[in-house]
Amino acid sequence: MNTKPIIITGPTASGKSDFAHKLAQRINGAIINCDSVQIYRGIENISASPFAERTGNFDEIDGVPYKLFSILDLKEHISVTEYLDRARIAMDEVIAMGKTPIFVGGTGYYINVLLNGISQMPDISDETRNRARSMVKNDIDNVRKILGKDFDKTDPQRLSRALEVFIQTGTHLSKWQEMPRTGALVPNAFKILILPPREILLNRIARRIPEMIKGGALNEGKYITENNLDPERAIGAVQICKMLNGELSENDAIQNWIIKTNQYAKRQRTWFRGQYTADLEILRVPNNDDLEKTINKIS
Repeated sequence: MNTKPIIITGPTASGKSDFAHKLAQRINGAIINCDSVQIYRGIENISASPFAERTGNFDEIDGVPYKLFSILDLKEHISVTEYLDRARIAMDEVIAMGKTPIFVGGTGYYINVLLNGISQMPDISDETRNRARSMVKNDIDNVRKILGKDFDKTDPQRLSRALEVFIQTGTHLSKWQEMPRTGALVPNAFKILILPPREILLNRIARRIPEMIKGGALNEGKYITENNLDPERAIGAVQICKMLNGELSENDAIQNWIIKTNQYAKRQRTWFRGQYTADLEILRVPNNDDLEKTINKIS
C-alpha cells in the first residue's frame, strides 16, 4: 500500500512511536524522525527513542527502515533549515524504496517547516552560535532583556536560536518568521494527532522515568559527564548529570525530570491545539482498533 506522506505527532509518552511502527509494518512504510532530541546519538534512552536499549544499527527495526535517528553527535548543532534539508533527502530515499514516508515526532517547529516551509534567514556563523549558547547558559536574565517581549519561549535551544539570529542580523527572529515561507516538504501530508487525556499522560510519564533511570539512561548520563558534553540537549540529561555530580539525590532527580517532562507535554498540547489541524485524532493511547481505523482512513 502506497499513500501520500503521513505525519504522526502527539505529546511525549502518548504512544506515537509504537503506533507509527505498527502502521509502517502494515502499509509498507518507513519512519522519518521529526523529534529534535532523538536526532542525537548517545541519549537514546534519555530521549525515549525507538532505539532505546538497542546498539549499533539505527537504520531499521524489525525490517522497518528508520531515518534521521541518532545521526548527530551531542557536540553538533542542527538548525531547522538543516533539518528540513536532511528530511527532504530522507523522504526521497524512502520513496525510492517504494515505501510510504511516515514522519514521527513531537517537535512543533520541525513539523511546522515540514508542512509550511521556512522563512529565508541568513546563515549563522559558528562564532555567533557559540556566543549565543554561552549567554543562554551563563546570563539568561540578560538574554531575556535582549530578546524582550519579542520572544517568550523558555527552551534553551530555542532561546539560543532567537539570540543568535538577533546577534547576527540585528533583527528579531519574529520579523524573519513573518517573511514569506518556501520549501514546504509535505504540505498535503495526512496528519494524525495522538492526544490521550492529560491524566493518562501524567501517569505514563511518572511510570516511565524511573524505568529509564534503571535502564540505559544512567550510562548515557555518565557518558555526558565523562566527555564534558552539554546535558541541555534533553530533559532528563540535566537531572541525571546533576545526580551523578552529587547535586541531586536519585529521588529528586526523578521527580524533577517528571516535572520538566510534564511541563514540556503541556507546551506540546498547547501547540497542537493552536498550530496543527489533524486529519485524524486519536484521543487515547492507540490500540489495535485505532490502527485498523487509520489504515481504512488512509487507504
